[in-house]
Amino acid sequence: MADDVPGDRIQLRDLRVSAFCGVLPEEVARRQPFAFDLDVHADLATATISDRLEDTIDYGALSALVGGIAEDERFALLERFAGRVAEAVLAVDGVEAVTVEVRKLRPPVPEALGTSGVRIHRRA
Repeated sequence: MADDVPGDRIQLRDLRVSAFCGVLPEEVARRQPFAFDLDVHADLATATISDRLEDTIDYGALSALVGGIAEDERFALLERFAGRVAEAVLAVDGVEAVTVEVRKLRPPVPEALGTSGVRIHRRA
């Protein structure tokens, strides 16, 4: 979906966090590893000319924002986890839209499943 949206974007790939997210007793009791991919849509034209951090969206601040949510909040569903990250990113000045993909790196299923995840797209 994010690849279909024209315009400028900042991409964060494979941002690793540890968080409480799940409904099974073991998921509620201990943190699990998650990986995030974000496409943050914003007008980057000024930054392409100025070469100044204050004219763009600071990806370090975005990473810290996701990390803070993972550290401080708990979720039953991946959908809500992704939605909460999208809400926070959309509140950053200059962000027009965001695509958030979150993957649970060790899903608790008996089958050989590498990851489970969701991807959502939201506009300001």
